[in-house]
Amino acid sequence: MPLSVDSDFAGLPKDAQSILNLAAKSLFDVFAHASEGMLLVNRSGRVVWINDQYRRYLPALGFANEQAFVGQPVAEVIQNTQMQRVLETGKPILIDLLTNKAGTFVVSRFPLRDDVGQVIGALGVVLFDQPQSNLQPFLAKFSLMQRELDEARDALAAQKRSGLGLRQARHSFASFIGTSAPVVELKRQARRAAQSSSPVLLLGETGTGKELLAHAIHAASPRAKGPLVSVNIAAVPETLLEAEFFGVAPGAYTGADRKGREGKFRLADGGTLFLDEIGDMPLGLQAKLLRALQEGEIEPLGSNRLLPFDARVIAATSHDLAKLVHEGRFREDLYYRLNALPLRAPALRDRASDIPALIEVLAEDLALSSGLQHPEFSAQAIALLSVQNWRGNVRELRNVIEQLLLRSDTGLLDAPEVEGVLRESGLSQITPAPLAAPVAPNQAAGAQLLLSPLSQQVQALERMAVAAALQSTQGNKFAAAKLLGVSRSKLYQCLS
Repeated sequence: MPLSVDSDFAGLPKDAQSILNLAAKSLFDVFAHASEGMLLVNRSGRVVWINDQYRRYLPALGFANEQAFVGQPVAEVIQNTQMQRVLETGKPILIDLLTNKAGTFVVSRFPLRDDVGQVIGALGVVLFDQPQSNLQPFLAKFSLMQRELDEARDALAAQKRSGLGLRQARHSFASFIGTSAPVVELKRQARRAAQSSSPVLLLGETGTGKELLAHAIHAASPRAKGPLVSVNIAAVPETLLEAEFFGVAPGAYTGADRKGREGKFRLADGGTLFLDEIGDMPLGLQAKLLRALQEGEIEPLGSNRLLPFDARVIAATSHDLAKLVHEGRFREDLYYRLNALPLRAPALRDRASDIPALIEVLAEDLALSSGLQHPEFSAQAIALLSVQNWRGNVRELRNVIEQLLLRSDTGLLDAPEVEGVLRESGLSQITPAPLAAPVAPNQAAGAQLLLSPLSQQVQALERMAVAAALQSTQGNKFAAAKLLGVSRSKLYQCLS
């Protein structure tokens, strides 16, 4: 099969031209015998020739013999081919991954030109037909680039949806700070709930992180790429709730938008609808919500048409719904519909061991958002904050830390400053912090310690080492952590 040399070489001496023509033919012969397969297409993109090696792919491509394959448009017989692109641009594709019904291949594609430089066809060469074993590093890099590209596309899609007023999840389970037993169990149950399409009911006192948990469930669910639409029922006037939920038909009433208005159910289609403070929903609207959940369709205000929707509902409340049902203030059938997967966010007082880590994260977040110096809390200040009742839970703790940060002149916060802010915050009773453990145990305590389990011995020694470091650095936790060669989070963990 003769190959023409590009016309750029036409001005060379006759002997040089002959050598180039011979080199082109030799290169073609090398590819024809050493590669895993070759094919030629003409200028119109039809297959005109394949070599012996390429014939073994024909059954997988759906052809019984060469006669049925040759003569066909290459784009119709080889999925994902780029031969037409080579014909149109006249530029080679030196190395590429091709995946089709016959498998995954590493291929090269070259344009073929006549004596005046016009593209008259293209040559395709299969370099490897088992790239997994031959080019593993290349494939690993290709897979990483493909994954990053997919993530970038998802991020752009999320930005586009955000531009339309639709919210995406801003938190993951890692945002729910804590390693206490109640938090670990809550996250385990929430991750399981994320994989279900059933409604989720989030229970717990105000400020325990129910909205954060709803974001995390959505982000971990198969609906993560869809919108997350939130409605705080307590913040919407009762007269507007029906329109807010189900939308308004065009011209439904005087003053209504002529184009109509989409309700939150339709906006959440394909994603998650988060109903915060569900216990404050009026009884009349509860019946319509129940019907929407059961039938998967809504009826906009002023319309006679039923519109389908596909949204997973997460509801949250700080009220005792069972008590509201008993009092007749919440529909029993709606309660059972929402209560399929109940999750209770623990109160902060029930996970006091998480408070040192929460202090660290909240203080850093507030410092970054306000542009102020990250405060350092003394061991006594952390101990005092850790034993309070915290009626407002994490929200109240955040407020106290923000006040402390704004009032601090030195960046070092001790127990007296914490106690002053707690009193001004309206706490009727401040729980005193426990006395600090002695730096070194006496002989009797040491003997008792040696008889305890190894894990308890290690924890006790860590606490003593931290106490000694804090004493030597006058309560500066950053310096103490540096002295011990540990992170501040590890230091707080030893203190808890």
